[in-house]
Amino acid sequence: MAEPIRVVVTGAAGQIAYSLLYSIAKGDVFGKDQPIILVLLDIPPMLPVLDGVVMELQDCALPLLREVIPTDKVEVGFKDIDAAILVGSMPRKEGMERKDLLKANVAIFKTQGAALDKYAKKTVKVLVVGNPANTNCLIASKSAPSIPKENFSCLTRLDHNRASSQVAMRCGVSSDKVKNVIIWGNHSSTQYPDVHHAKVNVHGTETPAYDAVKDETWLRGDFISTVQLRGAAVIKARKLSSAMSAAKAICDHMRDIWFGTKEGEFISMGVYATGNSYGIPEDLIYSFPVEIKNKTWKMVDGLPINDFSRAKMDATAAELVEERDTALDFLSQ
Repeated sequence: MAEPIRVVVTGAAGQIAYSLLYSIAKGDVFGKDQPIILVLLDIPPMLPVLDGVVMELQDCALPLLREVIPTDKVEVGFKDIDAAILVGSMPRKEGMERKDLLKANVAIFKTQGAALDKYAKKTVKVLVVGNPANTNCLIASKSAPSIPKENFSCLTRLDHNRASSQVAMRCGVSSDKVKNVIIWGNHSSTQYPDVHHAKVNVHGTETPAYDAVKDETWLRGDFISTVQLRGAAVIKARKLSSAMSAAKAICDHMRDIWFGTKEGEFISMGVYATGNSYGIPEDLIYSFPVEIKNKTWKMVDGLPINDFSRAKMDATAAELVEERDTALDFLSQ
């Protein structure tokens, strides 16, 4: 058996973590023969709830799960970590300005970044899920200067999966028959779900998505807004935010980092924009199409971008620049 890896999940008493921890502990993410030490980090008031989560994980009797460590201390939470999934963040409360939300989250992700810097392995892969995910990821990375910038990513795979599924349903095929949709930009309502480079396998033939869907009005209208606003639609219906689908997307994202993407396929994740070929400002965490090999992502370069896409890519970049500048003001205070 391989040596156990140490995986930390923050916000571990919350509802996304509740949908996520079983999949990780069962081997769906890091492999069926990879033992795991699971570290559950949350704030002190949540420790009693965390004890219940620990009991349940024990009661699942999972052979790969070697140890579960609940804690409210970052020095325990991030010690010698191989993978960090940062789900915990300050949620937006009613009447809260976006600026106040940013300020609260800068404090959280500054602390967690500094703790990763001090205690985690330098090879750690860090996935930021807590919103605003792109900017939180940027702050965590800037607070962990000794960990390579490319080890930090944020979750836009949920948006990616939402887009794939919408196209699949529209074409009457299963979701695995759709590949290479792209989410550009921010994990917010300005994100741009792009299917100009996507392919749909229809009766065994790979067809460009625009030809398979045969409805440009939908693809440039309702399709985009459905994906952009899906999170709000789930909250309206369930009175709770997306948890099952978010957990599934986290698993997809981390599994692809660990095992790579399929030949000829790319996925979306928020990564440093440094050196991109799409004219996106450098010092941002922005969602791009990436291929992954040997635990290293590479941006898919040189895809042709039309004017429609260009405008949407620039709009979401502008929002990210504004978020970043506000957050960096708070960071320097």
